[in-house]
Amino acid sequence: MQPVDPLSMLPEAAAYLSEADQHAFVRAYQYSAAAHEGQYRKGGAPYITHPLAVAETLASWHLDAQTLIAALLHDVVEDTGISSEDIANEFGKSVAQLVDGVTKLDKIQFEDKAQAQAENFRKMLLAMARDVRVILIKLADRLHNMRTLEAMQPEKVSRIAQETLEIYAPIANRLGLNKVYQELEDISFLHLHPNRYKVIEKAVKSARGNRKEVVDKIKTAIETKLLECGIQALVHGREKHLYSIYRKMLEKHLAFSEVFDIYGFRIVVENARDSYLTLGALHALYKPIPGKFKDYIAIPKPNGYQSLHTTLFGPFGAPLEVQIRTQDMHRIAEAGVASHWLYKTGETSISEVQRKTHQWMQSLLDIQADSRDSAEFLEHIKVDLFPDEVYVFTPKGRIVALPRGATAVDFAYNVHTDVGNHCVGTKINGEFMPLSTPLKNGDRVEILTSESARPNPAWAHFAHTGKARAHIRSTLKNTHRHESEQLGEQLLNQAIRAMGGDSGANSTSETQWDGYLRESGRNRADTLADIGLGKKLAFVVARQLLAKDQDVLARQNAGPMLIHGAEGIAVRLGKCCCPIPGDPIIGQIKKDHGLVIHTHDCTQVRHYREDPEKWVDVAWSAELDKLFDVSLRIIVANQRGVLAKVAAAIANEGSDIDNIHMEEEAGAYSSLYFSVSVQNRLHLARLMRALRSLPEVIRLQRMKSRTEEQRASNG
Repeated sequence: MQPVDPLSMLPEAAAYLSEADQHAFVRAYQYSAAAHEGQYRKGGAPYITHPLAVAETLASWHLDAQTLIAALLHDVVEDTGISSEDIANEFGKSVAQLVDGVTKLDKIQFEDKAQAQAENFRKMLLAMARDVRVILIKLADRLHNMRTLEAMQPEKVSRIAQETLEIYAPIANRLGLNKVYQELEDISFLHLHPNRYKVIEKAVKSARGNRKEVVDKIKTAIETKLLECGIQALVHGREKHLYSIYRKMLEKHLAFSEVFDIYGFRIVVENARDSYLTLGALHALYKPIPGKFKDYIAIPKPNGYQSLHTTLFGPFGAPLEVQIRTQDMHRIAEAGVASHWLYKTGETSISEVQRKTHQWMQSLLDIQADSRDSAEFLEHIKVDLFPDEVYVFTPKGRIVALPRGATAVDFAYNVHTDVGNHCVGTKINGEFMPLSTPLKNGDRVEILTSESARPNPAWAHFAHTGKARAHIRSTLKNTHRHESEQLGEQLLNQAIRAMGGDSGANSTSETQWDGYLRESGRNRADTLADIGLGKKLAFVVARQLLAKDQDVLARQNAGPMLIHGAEGIAVRLGKCCCPIPGDPIIGQIKKDHGLVIHTHDCTQVRHYREDPEKWVDVAWSAELDKLFDVSLRIIVANQRGVLAKVAAAIANEGSDIDNIHMEEEAGAYSSLYFSVSVQNRLHLARLMRALRSLPEVIRLQRMKSRTEEQRASNG
């Protein structure tokens, strides 16, 4: 039977809510109970017990009345006929926005469940970025659902537990809600691996009995040592939660008997000064294990967590983990972002937690803006949810926290999006290093930028943070899109000229374009981009625009499209034949790749020559604005100084050497492989003549592909 007075079920809420807020809470309970009348949970309890349990958790964190009311109403829009507008009219716009942030999107049809779930997360996290109370309601909701998960179907249980482990538990950890984080992990572990859970649980209980005497002895020794040093402290034994033990066994391939540090100690002192004095006292009592000390007081974690961590050689040879913190730090470690409501004392440390949380949530908005869809957004934020971090410094000494494995590119985007987009190099600890260099704790990182620089596609392979990856992909996508539109317009111009039309696509009337776009359901920019990417054939679009018959396809009247060599990623030079100016060339339209330029004799396009729809007439422009790479194989006599002579000859002809390697042949000869830059085929011919004039050069060959190079070196 439903309670008449919900506040009697939530004594904590009754203790801190004002009389007006209590009245509003009771009214919301009655409203929710009426809306859910006749609905029951899978376990058979009236549905209203669930929102009441969610509100109870939030009341334990001392959340405000609006949040508690939203908790009571959080399933009303989804499961009943009541709308967000109804809630706004009854309880105000703020409550309605909180409910809307938590409400799922089950009524919208998606391609599959994964896409629907990704969209749910996206909506929830973006609502959280505007108001952190949204995620606190959702975490309390998920916590109660996990506590009652056994009533669900087995396949649904596994999906929900996996989702909780991958998303909700890391979010709770990211927000510093330590108890919620640990409980969500342990319940997920129980349902995903019930047998492993029971085995570890039994082993921990057994170890608890076996090690009680040892733990008590260590606790007494620590308390005695701290009293001798005049330090007032509370010493607590601390037991690791089951999933963290399992994860350690898994990651380090250990049996349970080899995990000695399932117990540790937490020491709570009066101030930060005493924290460091306690550390010194402990290191005098037991020897510290090198490399196992972390100072999260000087450099707090991004969720505001502060403590000193040290691992010691215990009295019986087993490692002993100890955390040292002040009472204020302990509050934040246990309640995280909720400490803002739990302890409204105005301390700087708590406001710092809010600032760090706000920064992270704002970064979600940046990632969302640069993600193509919900699945990509979810992929990016998962990277930022896992807690292993490195701490590095800007040139001015500001501390930047990044995920472990992050590179200089991640650092650049963390500083500012414009710094990331225009970075060209980095100095790490004063030395020039590649942008792909993984950062280590304590590195001092300086980013070098140039206004003309743009993100490189290769960065996506070593960028580690969601923000960097989202910005890189977005910039490349927009650049590729712009270049594809330009290429599409050129191809369409050429096709229109071939059919006897005027000078270009712009000469076609708006009426012709309007008719075509109305039939295709696309806009002009999309159409041109599709042509540039090979998704649409230029001559088909041209024919529809000009309304010509199918058999009027006289391509021979079209002038060739001119290639400058620096068109961008929508026009590429084939790696299979490495064309340079002066080589006869042909353009291949390749779906999703744009226009690929090949030499006429390239084996890759031989079979396309019979199908005129697959190729485009192209020619080198008279005005070329770049150098082109050429690979040369030079067989030389093994003589002292031969490499220097060959390199000097190449330099004398005004060519740069990009790469070189050497292979010894049988007998008195060696093969030198050079990658050089030339302007055109005439430049290459001059260079090859100069090389052939060297008496040490036995044979010279231009390598047109990597396959050809491998074949030459093999035989």
